[in-house]
Amino acid sequence: MPAAPSRSSRDATADHRAVARHRRVPQTYRIISGVRGAGGVTVDGVARRPGAPPARGFLARLPTAIREELLGRGHACRYEPGEHLLLEGGTDTHVILLTSGFVKVTNNAEGVEALVGIRGAGDIVGESAALADLPRMATVTACGLVTGRLVTADAFRHVLNRHPDAARLVTKTVAERLRWANQRRADFVAYPAEVRVARVLCEIARTHGRQGDDGVVVIDVPLSQPELATMIGAAEATVHKVLRALRAAGLIRSGYRRISILNPTALRRMAHEPPDLT
Repeated sequence: MPAAPSRSSRDATADHRAVARHRRVPQTYRIISGVRGAGGVTVDGVARRPGAPPARGFLARLPTAIREELLGRGHACRYEPGEHLLLEGGTDTHVILLTSGFVKVTNNAEGVEALVGIRGAGDIVGESAALADLPRMATVTACGLVTGRLVTADAFRHVLNRHPDAARLVTKTVAERLRWANQRRADFVAYPAEVRVARVLCEIARTHGRQGDDGVVVIDVPLSQPELATMIGAAEATVHKVLRALRAAGLIRSGYRRISILNPTALRRMAHEPPDLT
């Protein structure tokens, strides 16, 4: 008689079926076995110690016990560069807790793809659909290799019901994202294009920048000029001109989809913000 499937195998199969029941779901994601041992959970061959939070994001702000419970209810998943984690208009309801890499959040407005956010390791995506049971509001795409933990809506809501602190943090996270979007709209009215570019670069550097020994802040997320243009509500040619002026002034260094901030203090002054990027 063949051996009965393990509980983890049954759970992974159940997750596949739960996701596949819905329409317009990205079908290229892979569920990877999370191997538990003395060293904690291994995801893509990398051991994660129990209680060791990501450096930033939603997961880093959760109490250790709640974070471990939430991660433990998920199944490791992996996305290749350019793959969609979530699709705008999709009716699937799971959430994904990002454990490595970066993703871009985009909306389609009358045929134009607009970049509306960037998420990285420690962040959560898909929580609105899980809570409201409504179609996805945005498409989420992997920038490079991305790993995460896929948690069904039922499991996610169960954790929130058990832990009010986690529920409050989800509410706060959603509110912060709404505030960020409203700020970009307010910037469009209040500031010229060069200030809007400076403000967005400062914000991205603060949340997804890497501080170098020489004081340079490297933005690890690949950003194109068209994407920056959609974030600030300007023409691509205008953004090209602004970036060229910032390079000439010694404030930034840019290459193909890469930007480094050479003078964070001066850039924040230009953005009408306090002079510290951290």
